[in-house]
Amino acid sequence: MKDKKIIRIIAMMFATFFAQYTMAQEKKTIDLNTAIDMSLVNSKQLKGSKARIDVAVAQVKEAEDNRLPNFNLSASYIKLSSANVNLKSNSNNSSGGNTTPKISQALYGIANISYPLYAGGRIKYAIESAKYLEQAAKLDADNDKEGVILNTLNGYINLYKAGVTTNVIKESLASSRQRDSSFSRLEQNGLLARNDLLKTELQTSNIELTLLDAENNYKLANINMNLMLGLPENTQLVIDTTSFQQLYKIKNIEEYEMLAIQNRKDVQALSIRKKAAGMAIKSANTEGYPTIALTGGYIAADIPNFITVTNAVNIGIGVQYNIASLWKTNTKLLQAKAREQEIQANEEQLNDAVRLQVNQDYQNYLLSRKRIEVYQKALQQATENFRITKNKYDNTLVTVTELLEADVALLQARLNLSLSKADAVQGYNRLLHTSGILIR
Repeated sequence: MKDKKIIRIIAMMFATFFAQYTMAQEKKTIDLNTAIDMSLVNSKQLKGSKARIDVAVAQVKEAEDNRLPNFNLSASYIKLSSANVNLKSNSNNSSGGNTTPKISQALYGIANISYPLYAGGRIKYAIESAKYLEQAAKLDADNDKEGVILNTLNGYINLYKAGVTTNVIKESLASSRQRDSSFSRLEQNGLLARNDLLKTELQTSNIELTLLDAENNYKLANINMNLMLGLPENTQLVIDTTSFQQLYKIKNIEEYEMLAIQNRKDVQALSIRKKAAGMAIKSANTEGYPTIALTGGYIAADIPNFITVTNAVNIGIGVQYNIASLWKTNTKLLQAKAREQEIQANEEQLNDAVRLQVNQDYQNYLLSRKRIEVYQKALQQATENFRITKNKYDNTLVTVTELLEADVALLQARLNLSLSKADAVQGYNRLLHTSGILIR
């Protein structure tokens, strides 16, 4: 029995270890479009944007409800301990006496209805302003959506760059270790100085340290992507690298500036808010106008031993006007005008900022393309330089230090070219985002 229990415990431990190992090794191949779709579904930022749109829609409904009639219904029951009631009338005075009823309770109900006929345009302007703010909230959500897409692109590209860096360093480390093995045999046979072997081994150690940093960066980039996509943190993502091997044709800078002013959601949202501020000014101007409403009501009351009232229906027109508006300052109007001026200033400032952003991203993309051309030549030069240096070293014409320097230059050239291609893709998409055309 004891042996069976031990075997069962060992089996459970093995199963747990195997499950954890399998989970840790889970891989998921994902392309860029799929990553964008998943990030949009799982974005917490967009969920907040959706909530703000719901609030704006509710505010429009609230403003529209002001056009509907108001209906109030109230009822009360009153219990009196002892009420002194003294009825005086001509008949009682002439007869020389009156009869005082004993009132100990009272019950009454009132129903009032009011339908607005004229409010100086306040209701109309409030509805239009709320609708403008709803449009602005939707544009803000679209702007947030573009921001989420850009963050996903950046995360995807960073993961690619971290993976490329790790792979290139691994290849360099394997080559360096192979060189160490060859040099170790030469040193053992007395054909290589001990100092030269130590130099190569030191470079291998440095590459190993660089690889540790690269692998750590890759893990963090992988976790960041998993969080954006709503995947388990230990999922190992395998990305599609074909999209990083192409260059994009671009328009001239004037076209991108025009596209940005026309399509940027933050620019459009600010323009809509300016219209809402204009409606607020019109609404504030109506503060000096009267309010007219159609009114009606019904009253029923029962006071035992005294009076009973039924079918007391009333209907009429009510007018309300604040006389104090003739001499009081309309502060709402002043505030509305100040808000419009503020939005106007923000709009001008944003337009300047948009043009600057477009120019910066445009020039950065052109720079990234030129860097690719330079790094391609540099890689050819570094490859040829390493070949020549290796041949010279084999013929004892250069030192091991020069050979190691040529190897480091080749490694750096390979990294620079791979990363520059990813930077170009990133720069192009940033230009699209700045121009307001990232969502295609």
